Amino acid sequence: MSYFRYGPEATEEIRKKIKIYLILVVFCFLCLWLRVWYLQILKGGYFIELSENNRVRMVSLSAFRGTMKDRNGEVLVGIRPSFNLYITPEDAGVLPATFGLLKTKVDFDEDKVRAAMKQAKSFKPVLIQADILREQVAFIEENKMRLPGVGIKVEPTRNYVYPELASHVMGYVGEITRSQLDQMQGGGYQQGDLTGKEGLESLYEPVLRGQKGFKEVEVDVSGRELRVLRKRDPLSGDNLVLTLDARIQKTLETLMTGTPDTPVSGSAVMMKVQTGEILAIASKPSFDGNLFATGISQENWNALINDERHPLQNRVVGGQYPPGSTYKIVTALAGLEEGVITPETEVYCPGHFRLGRGLYRCWKRGGHGTVNLHDAIVQSCDVFFYTIGNQLGIDTLAKYASLLGLGRPTGVELSGERPGLIPTTQWKMRKKREAWLAGETISASIGQGFNLVTPMQQVAMTAAVANGGILLKPHLIKRIEEVDGRLQKIIDPEILGRVNARPENLEFIRDALRDVVNGKSGTGRAARMDDIVVSGKTGTAQVVHLRVTEDTANEDEIPYQFRDHAWFVAFAPYEKPEIAVAVLVEHGGHGGSAAAPLAKKLMQAYFTYYPTNQLTVRVGPPQTPTGAPAPPSISPATPASERMAGVAAPMAPGGDEAD
Repeated sequence: MSYFRYGPEATEEIRKKIKIYLILVVFCFLCLWLRVWYLQILKGGYFIELSENNRVRMVSLSAFRGTMKDRNGEVLVGIRPSFNLYITPEDAGVLPATFGLLKTKVDFDEDKVRAAMKQAKSFKPVLIQADILREQVAFIEENKMRLPGVGIKVEPTRNYVYPELASHVMGYVGEITRSQLDQMQGGGYQQGDLTGKEGLESLYEPVLRGQKGFKEVEVDVSGRELRVLRKRDPLSGDNLVLTLDARIQKTLETLMTGTPDTPVSGSAVMMKVQTGEILAIASKPSFDGNLFATGISQENWNALINDERHPLQNRVVGGQYPPGSTYKIVTALAGLEEGVITPETEVYCPGHFRLGRGLYRCWKRGGHGTVNLHDAIVQSCDVFFYTIGNQLGIDTLAKYASLLGLGRPTGVELSGERPGLIPTTQWKMRKKREAWLAGETISASIGQGFNLVTPMQQVAMTAAVANGGILLKPHLIKRIEEVDGRLQKIIDPEILGRVNARPENLEFIRDALRDVVNGKSGTGRAARMDDIVVSGKTGTAQVVHLRVTEDTANEDEIPYQFRDHAWFVAFAPYEKPEIAVAVLVEHGGHGGSAAAPLAKKLMQAYFTYYPTNQLTVRVGPPQTPTGAPAPPSISPATPASERMAGVAAPMAPGGDEAD
């Protein structure tokens, strides 16, 4: 047997090994401590929530969006139940197997769902497909055990009761975007929430949206609900009662739709001349808001945005067109007020008007002969108004156009309203860097040239002429009600200003407009009614230079995009005006043949439901809603924007077509 003796060298080696072992032990304990610190302190809240959510989850409850009703209480936009299919990432099993089984019954975008699951929180449900069919619901319920994390929620969905009815007014809803979510921080919105996108849905989003509720539920390991621990019911949004009459609106929609072979593009609006309430409004072509309610497909979206007729454009407030001969109302009033003419003034019309080297034709090639102001309005004689406009000048014409509400937004509760354009010498110098030419005044005096108006401005102008010079703000909301019907707010009429014209001049113009429809030689005879006296003015707005069409005998041979726009504005009854109407048919030709018959049928619908013995008696001097005196007349304003590109080119020397 040998004996080992440890010398100093061996002892030192053992000490080094012990130190190494101690360092390793300390390092291991330090790692364990750091891991505990990370789990318990740094990520403690997260794991507490995670573990709690394995047992208790907070489920958001969607609020019922407020409804929209017509003035008689008929629901136009409401809600309906929708079966929406969701998947919770934390509870999901093997995704290929789950999605494979789902796709046998439900068509959905798997890549989109996977991307949403990566961005969502573990227990945040991700929408797979909205508004699934009842047989699909039955299939999913039957296969719950084979579809871990997949569930169905019954949620309220927007329902546009009459597809395409006043769709540009109602608007539509859609999923909130990331940029909107960032702007609305603190507003109670979450990713996936629906919000108003256009029309009243957007403008009255805070009123309509309501307040979401929640419930605390106990779940099992597969995420299935066991019982409700706590619940707060959602609060429904308030209801909008509109000024529209659904019965008249339906008539207008039918009139403006046309036929499959000859669909109508254009717009029309009817307004009460004493209050500014819009009774019916349509822009065609239109769209079905229900396409957006559960998320519009890419195919449907592409069809809308690529349609050459632009169905998403609200032509009533966003379409800008030359007013054509309807502008002669402005020119006539300006001439009377400025003393340039009197009702007895006569002008000889040989069929043209000469200014320097320029020759400006009347629509009637042989001329009207000698006409006074009354006959000039009734027969829409261009030469008479060329003569007046030449004496007045463009700035004076612009002054009275502005007084009648043209060249600026009306303020109606619709987004995308454009101001139109009433040109002045300053406007042309500022925008074109050119001096105003005398010949441009000639064209402007009959509503051509640079002039642009919207149908909403036209109906407001017509109402002002009818009611004695009170320019009213058109409005679509009559009142706001809570869900139980309690009144929250009444929308009173709003006066924008007064046309400080002599009453006898306005009365003279109203008389002439009456004979436009009821006189033997009037251009608006197609709007004549047997039992109601209608007053109106036709207009034909040129889209291109007259020479494009002047040698074409048959209008059907003219390319559609080159045909003139057809206007008709009117009020009725003549004795006690109650309603004003503006109708525009794009590329419809003459106002007397294309627009006036539509206006007649629309007015007939109104008087069917509102007989003349129910007419409102006109009150005394106009008052503001608060009872204060009406504001002073509106000062003329320089138009703020250019004409809309591509709508119409300035008219070259030559007159308006026959109305």
